[in-house]
Amino acid sequence: MKVGLFIPCYVDQFYPQIGIASLELLQKLGCEVSFPMDQTCCGQPMANSGYAHLTGGCDANFVANFSEFDYIVCPSGSCTLHVKDHLHSKENEAAATHIRNNVYELTEFLTDVLKVESIEGNFPYKVGMHQSCHGQRGLKLSQMSELNAAPFSKPEQLLTKIKGLELVSLSRKDECCGFGGTFCVTEEAVSVKMGQDRIKDHAAHQVDYITGGDMSCLMHLEGILKRQKSNIKVIHIAEILNSI
Repeated sequence: MKVGLFIPCYVDQFYPQIGIASLELLQKLGCEVSFPMDQTCCGQPMANSGYAHLTGGCDANFVANFSEFDYIVCPSGSCTLHVKDHLHSKENEAAATHIRNNVYELTEFLTDVLKVESIEGNFPYKVGMHQSCHGQRGLKLSQMSELNAAPFSKPEQLLTKIKGLELVSLSRKDECCGFGGTFCVTEEAVSVKMGQDRIKDHAAHQVDYITGGDMSCLMHLEGILKRQKSNIKVIHIAEILNSI
């Protein structure tokens, strides 16, 4: 299958190792992966700030770059959800529809499309899983704790296959970290307090690492951890799944 790798702006600019890990992981699992060099922002920051009417150029560029692929895979739940829910094209709506129906967050793609049963990874550390809001509530990557329903978590399902990894059970499994995109800029005090509360849960369980599927949330937590001079580190789930 032909897979187009969609890398969010902040990953491309600040955490390129996550894009590399995603590429290597997909290749290990037998995918033919391409990275369209002309891809840019999907338009989510503008849309979330009330300027969705200005994202037409982003939409057109996205369609031009990704319409030829069988699947589009992204190591970010929020960016994936934005494309899945909001991508349209006046010139080629059929292509936009194809993309919306075939864009997947990384762990979603591994579990639902590739149906991965085993991963040859090794990560001998105690890990807490931060489930980002868009991934959980938008893409349904894991069950919401307020529902009286059977629990599941696609990211955790994959993490349990990694040798040496001890996955802790947090007290508040699906609490928001407070990042929220532009929310952390417009409501920085509330955002930081929410992040501090989220870190306390991980710290109480004495984790070595906090992982997740959205580096934007992890970037927010990383900033707080550094200011606290904490020994806890953050790592994107793609890096763990690609570990040897």
